[in-house]
Amino acid sequence: MFVVAIAALLLTAQDSSTISHPTPSPQGALVKNRRLDKNQTVARALYDAGLDEVTVTALHGALSAAEFNFKKARPGDQLRFVFRHGQLDVLDYRRSLLTEWQVRRDGDRYVARKREIEREQRIELVDLTVESNVWDAAISAGERPDIAVTLSDVFAWDVDFYRDVQKGDRMRAVVEKVIHKGRTLEYGRVLAAEYMGRSVGTKKSFRYKMPDGTETFFTEDGLSARKTFLKSPLKYATVTSGFGSRFHPVLNYVGNHNGVDYHAPSGTPVWAVSDGTVVRAGWNDGGGNVVCIKHVMSFETCYMHLSKILVKVGQRIAQKTVLAESGNTGKLTTGPHLHFGLKRGGGWVNPLSQNFPRAEPLPKQLMEDFKQQIADAASRLAASRVVLKGN
Repeated sequence: MFVVAIAALLLTAQDSSTISHPTPSPQGALVKNRRLDKNQTVARALYDAGLDEVTVTALHGALSAAEFNFKKARPGDQLRFVFRHGQLDVLDYRRSLLTEWQVRRDGDRYVARKREIEREQRIELVDLTVESNVWDAAISAGERPDIAVTLSDVFAWDVDFYRDVQKGDRMRAVVEKVIHKGRTLEYGRVLAAEYMGRSVGTKKSFRYKMPDGTETFFTEDGLSARKTFLKSPLKYATVTSGFGSRFHPVLNYVGNHNGVDYHAPSGTPVWAVSDGTVVRAGWNDGGGNVVCIKHVMSFETCYMHLSKILVKVGQRIAQKTVLAESGNTGKLTTGPHLHFGLKRGGGWVNPLSQNFPRAEPLPKQLMEDFKQQIADAASRLAASRVVLKGN
């Protein structure tokens, strides 16, 4: 999946200490560093590191006692073995930058514990200027690239991050960060965000906690930042074929293309563009695995060529629910991609030309509380703001 791929990439990029060959330490110990391979179990990784069955069984028991969930082991997880006098002395298992277990030899047994990684939480301003894409803009600003995914989620109702983003666009956000030794480990909630774009104009959103405890985004004057439909069924995707007449390479003739094709590697999460009810979830010869959802205002969306379906017919779906994974299934596919179709009143319409209404605005009686809640984030967001030329 896309998120798993990002996590593996980030761990690889940010932990240059990982090596694949044994290394002697100054204290005479032998250190081996490994990463869990695709389809490799933890037990297999332990055997591959040279441990015998008795030691592997003892480590498994110690980790289980420390509430280690073996089912959550994923490719890219890091294992560090420390051997002394030919016997395993310490095993460190890192699942993420914040989750780590350590197993130590205690006489003739092994004892494990989950280690607490020293960290602090801060609220900071993230400022990105696009030269080529949002991903590279994050790296250029000294941020982790996954902030691009976080911000694409916030602006999903107003900005298509492949079609709308242009060179010179700017994003600023007040974000919760988890910091370890001066390095950002992960991002938390976005408290306020502003997108200044040449094609979409300026979009500004503030997170607000409603009286019932739910949190959502509103503009500064209380309008909902949430629209009834998202601009895209994927966080990141390139449109490879638009709506209307086109030549189909499989059918070998010009026909009417009743949707939009997005290039997406197999396994990319596909999310529901609006609330609705699943009316179809199954196989279609031409479209492969297909999911269709019925929405308000006589709208219906269909997602085709999926590798995996995660919902069932009759299931109520909330906007942004991951309902499937993209793929390359069906007779009419020419490669991994997502076909996205939108019906209105029973007829296919162009998803890219629709202008959907916003959700209900903030009730007037909550405006004073809203202003108080967003005051600090609004002040941080306004600091040193630079207006784009041409806006």
